[in-house]
Amino acid sequence: MAEVKRSTGPSATYEAVYEAVVGIECHVELKTATKMFCGCANTFGSEPNTNLCPTCFALPGALPVPNRAAIGHMLRAGAAFGADVPPFSKFDRKNYFYPDMPKNYQISQYDMPLIVGGEVRYWMDDGTMKSCPLVRIHLEEDTGKSTHAGSGDGRIAGSEYSLVDFNRAGVPLMECVSAPELHGAEEAVAFLESLRRTLLELGISDVKMEEGSLRCDANVSVRPIGTKELGTKTEIKNMNSFRSVHRAIEFEIERHKTLLANGERIVQETRGWDEIRGVTHPMRSKEEAHDYRYFPDPDLVPLEISAGDLAQLRASLGELPWQRFERYTRTYGLAARQATQLIDNPSLSRYFDRVVEASGNAQQSVNFVLGELSRLANESGIQVSDSRVSPEDVAELIAMVEAGTINSKIAKELVTRGWNGEGRPGAIVEREGLSQTSDPALIDKLVEEAIAQHADVVASYREGKTNVVGFLVGQVMKASRGKADPRLVQERMRNRLDV
Repeated sequence: MAEVKRSTGPSATYEAVYEAVVGIECHVELKTATKMFCGCANTFGSEPNTNLCPTCFALPGALPVPNRAAIGHMLRAGAAFGADVPPFSKFDRKNYFYPDMPKNYQISQYDMPLIVGGEVRYWMDDGTMKSCPLVRIHLEEDTGKSTHAGSGDGRIAGSEYSLVDFNRAGVPLMECVSAPELHGAEEAVAFLESLRRTLLELGISDVKMEEGSLRCDANVSVRPIGTKELGTKTEIKNMNSFRSVHRAIEFEIERHKTLLANGERIVQETRGWDEIRGVTHPMRSKEEAHDYRYFPDPDLVPLEISAGDLAQLRASLGELPWQRFERYTRTYGLAARQATQLIDNPSLSRYFDRVVEASGNAQQSVNFVLGELSRLANESGIQVSDSRVSPEDVAELIAMVEAGTINSKIAKELVTRGWNGEGRPGAIVEREGLSQTSDPALIDKLVEEAIAQHADVVASYREGKTNVVGFLVGQVMKASRGKADPRLVQERMRNRLDV
């Protein structure tokens, strides 16, 4: 083992000695009308304990029936991640006691999950494309929700109890388990962002961490660089945002490194994340599979998936987010940040694609869509795709700018006027005579007027303050009502001042 520097706190780093190994377990509530095994509504925000029936509580004589839509969502996810779908899978009972478990067991999948393998492809901020294998995706039912208040000891208004809402119990839940092949907090968050984008694209979940429809746990360990054997892992829970995930993983990695550097032992356990203090804390020892006494659910028949259905499903998949990212960056030459901004707003991405299709100019298209149009959308609260400016209008603007008919200043004004419902850009230009002028004689005349009116500024320029040329160019543009070719104005102004 490589030599280790000793440290007294988690702020020290040991990147030259250890590497982090992270695995992610994601729980995703599926978007269905009803719960996984009964007809109760699957809705968020209902009055507590109103979406319930005998099946939710496993009362005698109440039998579960699998939700066909939830199984379809699972198969779409498996196809999107390039996973295998075994022809035969089954449901199992996971037995444990907890107040939010009305049955005292959870219907889940153990040794024969619906989806096996696959990978999540993701990209880093610099545009580097990576992938992380999936171990499995299995289908289960969610638990209820416990609410603890007061000082954190379960006390509410002086009484020693917690509140339990069983509305969520039985909601279809997809668990995605990654291989331990992520190295650090940045990769873990990029993996989660890509997973979320894909599930949104498929329409199978709204994946809102703030509402609990996307929840994730992180398994963290460290090992000496160059070794293959995994170190002792800890599982982190209670992370309610991607920022929390990043902070919690970073803290836990440094905690592991510090313990090892000081000759201490890492305990395999489940730890909670304290968002306020920015630290993890012990919750319980880590359970193993045998602790749950899995056995096949006797009330549910096995699932059989036909090869024909799977082939048809795979053929129906559209372009996935990672594929769109590669198209935007490799084919269109967009910056990684621009591509990510578009992909994270599906309606804006589709709008952008239509602009490119109509204009044939990807870079100018992204400039308008992420520039003036997005600014107007932010100010008005109206989506770009719902505005009065059509993709064809933007393509018309791009064509006029490229042809030199109008300049970029006029183009921005036309976007705003189109947004306000004043008509198509070409019609406004023709009606108001806004075409750009490149007449050297006219521009020279305006340049002379600007120089004559601002002799003090001209003197400053000739004393070495060359940045004032921008002011003089602005005066010419103002006098021409923005119609003068700014590049020609700049050139003629500098030629005249340097005489």
